[in-house]
Amino acid sequence: MTKITIEPAAGTWSVRAGGAVIGESGNALELSENGYPPVIYFPRSDIATAFLDASDRSTTCPHKGTASYYSIVTKSRTIENAAWSYESPKDDVSEIKDYLAFHGSDLVTIERV
Repeated sequence: MTKITIEPAAGTWSVRAGGAVIGESGNALELSENGYPPVIYFPRSDIATAFLDASDRSTTCPHKGTASYYSIVTKSRTIENAAWSYESPKDDVSEIKDYLAFHGSDLVTIERV
């Protein structure tokens, strides 16, 4: 059985892409789902959404719902499908509505500051 917990992420978190900070929040959430590393979700209002471009990609999680994806557009490149959100999450995870999560990579850094 999949167990998902969502709690306030301790401290202030930032997300950077292409060398620029595109978001920083003291109100991030940490979602833990057994079998996966924890994921930090940022309030949409704390992200510079001008860097995000909605993509055609979507995925469905049986526990969270349908995720919409966004590419991050920097000065030098576009990082495809690097962020996602659940616009209408299932009731058990309704706290993540209006939040964005990011895939950490060589190009995208999520860290506690």
